[in-house]
Amino acid sequence: MHIAIIGAGGVGGYFGARLAQEGEQVTFIARGAHLAAMREHGLRVRSANGDMSVHPVEATDDATTVGVVDLVMIAVKLWSTHDAIETARSMMGPQSTVISFQNGIEAEDALIAAFGRERVLGGVANIAALIETPGLIRHNGTMAMLQFGELDGKRSPRVEKLLEICKRAGIDAKVPDDINKAIWEKYVFLASLSAMTALTRLPLGPLREDPDTRALFRQLAEEVVAVGRAKGIPLAGDTADAMMKRLDGLPPDMVASMLGDLKRGNRLELPWLSGGVVDAGRKVGVPTPAHQFVYTALKLHAPGRHPMA
Repeated sequence: MHIAIIGAGGVGGYFGARLAQEGEQVTFIARGAHLAAMREHGLRVRSANGDMSVHPVEATDDATTVGVVDLVMIAVKLWSTHDAIETARSMMGPQSTVISFQNGIEAEDALIAAFGRERVLGGVANIAALIETPGLIRHNGTMAMLQFGELDGKRSPRVEKLLEICKRAGIDAKVPDDINKAIWEKYVFLASLSAMTALTRLPLGPLREDPDTRALFRQLAEEVVAVGRAKGIPLAGDTADAMMKRLDGLPPDMVASMLGDLKRGNRLELPWLSGGVVDAGRKVGVPTPAHQFVYTALKLHAPGRHPMA
């Protein structure tokens, strides 16, 4: 299978390296120093699940030179979604499939609008990884799982084939009964974790131990669940409870990537996380005061480091 990965950062770099190491034809669409390092030294991954090095590596900043591929994986930050769609166009043939492993809940609609529902799969990536230095992906912890599926829930040949190659590459992958529900379950977790760690500038440990910050964590989760259920997503009534239980089992030093972006003065995914919850809540008539507070507190940092910070 020829797979093009738009975005060779933590998500695209890690899973793409695993697929390429197993022998799948993987082309990374990257840029800048990271692309230059990959071309010169290959793509390296440091992980508790096993280090990897792919050299030589197929990588380019010009997708028009790649040709038509079987599968396009999009793994860029949310503000780059529409740029990624334009990048993907030249690689999409009549039988090509596209899937987003981004955060948030909006990518699938954007892909459907661009390429048609029949060419889109839903996807969820669960991993904490980043570009440590150009050409090097650092995977933190051991969690590294992909979920994907047809938006209508059917088990199609293309989904089964993708599952097969992921398993062959040693990737923890699954096809849930409802990928839309899985996307929202991740959104409950990520929007809440991003909000709390970025707002407080602290890792998970102290936030789950203090009764007041733990209560705010739960409120953030419950707001996302309420919005999702109002939109027709069959989230279970104990989804927030399950999230809190999951938080209790995670490393105390865990943070969301948005906190790292905030500290580095990078652009934030805030408008699609807490901001996205607020916007969706307004549309379905569900109040989201906790996420509104987080969005207001952080919005001046969302474009990148504020000049007066």
